[in-house]
Amino acid sequence: MEKWQADVLVIGGGTAGFGAAVAAGRAGLDVILTESSAKVGGVMAFCPGMPWGAAYPIDRSIGGLMEELARRLFTMHPPAAEKRPCALKNFGPEIQYDHDLATVTMFEMLEEAGVHVHLNTTALTPVMQGNNITAVEVSDRHGPHIVEAGIVIDCSGDGDISAKAGVPFTVGDAQGNVMGVTLSFQMINADWERVFAENDPYFSRRAAKGIAEGRLHGDLAQLYLMKGFHLNTVFCNSVVIRDVNGTDARSVANATQEGRRRCMQLATFLRKDVPGFEDARMAYLGPTVGVRETRKLEGLYRVTGADLAAATKFPDGIVCCDNPIDDVMRGEVMTHDAIVGSGAYYTIPFRSLVPKRIENLMFAGRIISADPVAFASVRGMPQCVAMGQAAGTAAAFALKVQTPVQNIETDKLIIALQRQGVNGIGGQPL
Repeated sequence: MEKWQADVLVIGGGTAGFGAAVAAGRAGLDVILTESSAKVGGVMAFCPGMPWGAAYPIDRSIGGLMEELARRLFTMHPPAAEKRPCALKNFGPEIQYDHDLATVTMFEMLEEAGVHVHLNTTALTPVMQGNNITAVEVSDRHGPHIVEAGIVIDCSGDGDISAKAGVPFTVGDAQGNVMGVTLSFQMINADWERVFAENDPYFSRRAAKGIAEGRLHGDLAQLYLMKGFHLNTVFCNSVVIRDVNGTDARSVANATQEGRRRCMQLATFLRKDVPGFEDARMAYLGPTVGVRETRKLEGLYRVTGADLAAATKFPDGIVCCDNPIDDVMRGEVMTHDAIVGSGAYYTIPFRSLVPKRIENLMFAGRIISADPVAFASVRGMPQCVAMGQAAGTAAAFALKVQTPVQNIETDKLIIALQRQGVNGIGGQPL
């Protein structure tokens, strides 16, 4: 078994893993990033210009790596991203972007930070010694390897390595219900002016007709159709499949095939029934469903919906957010209920990224320690980038003084993140 060595191993190359790896690399650490798919960026790398919502709580940037990534896209010629208002209730401004150019830019930032990126590489098993992970067994198409690292940052989206290392976790709400998974696609050559002419942001009236006639699945009562980044393209994020176990490969594969059927059905419906789609065609059908919710790991602190509703600014808060409770069909419907009042925001505490027992492990992204209500708000991709940035920066602190991650001096971490351009933390206004 070939042995790889690094200061930091980041598991998962989604938005959180990207943030963690770049931050750790820029701190001068030797970083290995493993990603089980062929791209970094997670689901955003395959979606046709999916919005980066929550990058602008109360219309101000969260800063840090998220702002840097967006700025690189804004300043391309022609621009590869643009700040736009969201048409959906309770959501603020978003960044709409070209997903291919965003992915290229993320790869460039990882390369510039000196990160060793291993694609199509799956983390399998942690090797434990007491309360430490001494190594992680991984596998790529050439076979098994073992990665020895001083710090492990789990950004996998399912928390598999953390769970195997003994970190307790919960799944879903009190009944075990998890959010639905979604397969997205794009309609090209649509007429924006006619598609979005009606004052019906969810296309509810037309969807009801399609469901009543048996031409649309019953879960498509609300159609999430948004202007894509490029002119006359429409991003379709409507096809939700419920009751999918996101940690089970067969369940995800079955959901993806069901999603393909529903996407084809929806595309046909749009062309026939929604003005402006007559000459449009489907493109960029996702290769797999996007999984929103699996394990939520137990951290030093479990952030709650009550914390968010109180607009809590934690002393160890590492990113700002004002996202609504964006709950995608844990039950029968979608919700976008506001969690804070207008002009307010909360922060996500660093303690929610740190386990109680394992001394060289952190986790970031959708697996952080949060109750179901809080999770439905904190899970946005910009927040995941910032969580990763905090974990990658914290890794350098822990390794420098050889201390368990539980003992990191968060006041010094916050100062470091402020110097990296992260906004609205450490008592400073957003």
